[in-house]
Amino acid sequence: MKKLVLFTALTVLFSTVAFSQTATGFGLKGGLNYSGNGDYFESIGSNAENPDRNIGYHVGVFGKIGKDIYLRPELVYTKTKSDYNSDAFEMSKLDLPVLVGIKVIGPISVFGGPSFQYILDSEFNNININDIEHDFSVGLNFGIGLNLNKLGIDLRYERGFSDNEATFINNNIGGVESRLDTRPDQLILSLSLVL
Repeated sequence: MKKLVLFTALTVLFSTVAFSQTATGFGLKGGLNYSGNGDYFESIGSNAENPDRNIGYHVGVFGKIGKDIYLRPELVYTKTKSDYNSDAFEMSKLDLPVLVGIKVIGPISVFGGPSFQYILDSEFNNININDIEHDFSVGLNFGIGLNLNKLGIDLRYERGFSDNEATFINNNIGGVESRLDTRPDQLILSLSLVL
């Protein structure tokens, strides 16, 4: 399974580079992720006390094909963090969003599309979690972007479609089995640079 995901990711990466040579371009991107644990607005108060509470990051590459209506495949390494009371859940994954966008006003565009995720590693309070139902999942990205020549900034929301839970044994509570929903539910702020 890992070889299949790696092969697919490399194929998309090389296809992106090949297509970008004859179309709009390709580039690098990176930014911050804010993982939600339920209501985003409800957690603002606790985030003021702990500003790095649910913050993660991402780095990757993208291609853009088209101008006013465009296709934008991306290959991104993402590290997310979610705090649950005093416990922390961390996940590393490869994301492969395939976005379709449309330029709406001047440099502003809106976009959306499926995102394919492959979980590389997950940890709950420094305990490796190997019993995630599915390493591969599918979600949705949609957002708004601002592109100024070679520099771009976008804000998007990502939510996983596939039910995906991690199971672990909590030895601190007498060996009780616990479940954790590992589907992405996050706001993503990205900067991108066309090369």
